[in-house]
Amino acid sequence: QVQLVESGGGLVQAGEPLRLACAASGIIFRISTMDWCRQTPGKQRELVARITSGGSTSYADSVKGRFTISRDNAKGTVYLQVNSLKPDDTAVYYCVARINGVDYWGQGIQVTVSS
Repeated sequence: QVQLVESGGGLVQAGEPLRLACAASGIIFRISTMDWCRQTPGKQRELVARITSGGSTSYADSVKGRFTISRDNAKGTVYLQVNSLKPDDTAVYYCVARINGVDYWGQGIQVTVSS
């Protein structure tokens, strides 16, 4: 059974940093592409960061230079370091694992940025 469990969210003030983590089980983590997506009510879901099994990363323009995605294959965990948070970053953040063409989603974690 595949499980993705996000942690590290919460309420923070604008400008403060935060680190999200997603612990994966039930998959061969080292060959998975891992994404962080976010969604705000009334807006489309947005892919904010991706890291491939080889370690290549990509980011949405809205977060470039502020967010950093990384992975620890030994721990089966993907991280999202978020710096210089803005109120517009308020959303539910989801961890997504892609392997063999199948996407697995975490339950999501709320990040709220106060101004």
